This record gives sequence, C-alpha cells and structure tokens, in this order.
Amino acid sequence: MHRVLDRQRGNQISAGLSALAIMTKAPRAGVVKTRLQPPLTPEEAADLNICFLRDIADAISRATCSGGLRPPEQNTIARGVGVFTPEGSEKEYTDILPVDFDLIPQHGDGFGERLTNAVDDLLHVGFESCCLINSDSPTATVDAFREAVRKLQGADDRIVVGPSDDGGYYLIGMRKLHRRLFEEIDWSTERVFAQTVERASEIGLEVHVLPSCFDVDDRAALQRLCDELLGENLPAAPATKKFLSDTIAREGRERIWPVVAAVVPTAESTEKALGTSASTRK
Repeated sequence: MHRVLDRQRGNQISAGLSALAIMTKAPRAGVVKTRLQPPLTPEEAADLNICFLRDIADAISRATCSGGLRPPEQNTIARGVGVFTPEGSEKEYTDILPVDFDLIPQHGDGFGERLTNAVDDLLHVGFESCCLINSDSPTATVDAFREAVRKLQGADDRIVVGPSDDGGYYLIGMRKLHRRLFEEIDWSTERVFAQTVERASEIGLEVHVLPSCFDVDDRAALQRLCDELLGENLPAAPATKKFLSDTIAREGRERIWPVVAAVVPTAESTEKALGTSASTRK
C-alpha cells in the first residue's frame, strides 16, 4: 500500500523535495477516457489510462534523481505523488504507481478548485515546491520534469508551465500557492494556457515555459499517439506502446489506428490551389 498523506498531520516530507504530482481519477471502466469511447471500449479505455499512469510515473521516477544538480549524498530532488479521486480508491493504485510514490486525495467542486487545493495540500505537508501533471500525456519527458524541478529551486518566486498542443497545459509548478492562476480560466478549452500566463502577468510572476507536449483525449490524438509510438517507433511510453501494439496484433489496426489515405492532387484541385481554375482563366 502507498502512504496516503494527510494535511491534518502537517509536515510529512523530507526537506527540500519537490512533488511531481499526477492528477488522477481512479481508472475505472466507463469513468475515465470517455472521449476515446469509441474507438475504444470502456474496458480498453480504462486499461489505456492505466498505461498512461505507468508511463508518466516511470518518467517521474527517472526524473527524481538529481542528474548532477546536487551532490551525490543529496541525490533525490523530487518525489512522485498521485493526487487521486475519489477518496477511498487508494487501493486501486497498488499495482499502477511505484511503491515509493505517495498518495494524497483531491477535493473541491470544480477543476480549478481541485488544482488550487492540490497545491495547497502538497505544500502544507512539507514539499518545497510542487508540479501538477495531467494523466493524459504519456509521452511527457524525463527532461521536462527535471527542468521543471530545477527551475523551481532557489528563492525566486516563479511558475513553470508545460503547454499542450491543444492550448492547455500538461504541467504547472510553483513554490507558493497563487490562487489567481486558477481563477477565471475557461477549463477544457484552447484558452487555458494563454489565460494562465495572463494571470501570472497580473500578479507579477515570471513564467518559465517547458517544451510542449500533447494530450491524448480524443480519436485524433489517439491516431497521433499511434503514429509516433508505432509509426515512428519512438522510444517512449513503453506501457502504452505495448498496449497499442498488442491490440493491433490481436485484431488489426483499423479500429484504433486506421490508415489515413494520402490525398492525391487532381488537376482541378491544383488549379484551385493556384487560383487558375476555369472560372479565372481568360
């Protein structure tokens, strides 16, 4: 069983650590990854969510060593945490997250409130800084996580943000709770990252932007994930890659990774592109 952190008990963390904390909903069929149903079944969507969590947690685990940022005797710079919901589901993470991860429950009514409370709770239990990471980006890199932690070390008050290609973000990190960062945000839209940067500017915070990544939360993003992991054979997200490979080996690729037919230009389409169609030729 993972240790479940309790803010009522105060400081429970060794000095100087950053939390690399995954915001996660218990991976239950019919509850998670609903926008991927179809092409996935509810059970497959839950299994894919588990793979995402394993891959993100693996990247976090590899990022928690200093990589030369600190002396060898102070090797650990961060700790993995699962910020989970619903309360009482902590046992479901036993075989998903590494044993050295902690858990802490989510609470709050809306998404912004849950993010605010997660930062507040993680800092309250003793983390020096914290990064909230979504569970939709299995290809987020070790280097991005290390960069986030490194930029939060020291006395300067700043935030780090990892933008997603859809206009949101896959990571936000800070040393102090700034509630304004989570207020008046149009969650689940392409405006989230830009609005967050605007809020930081309002309160005079420096923003360090990490390399971008992408969320896998719909059919088009699943196609892109397959293109990168299977088509380009990228050495990333091994659990996710195995799930996709096994599914395709079992039943073919058409359902979850359909072949996209190449668009062959015709004389008419070429003329239109060049503005030389019959209606414009003299």
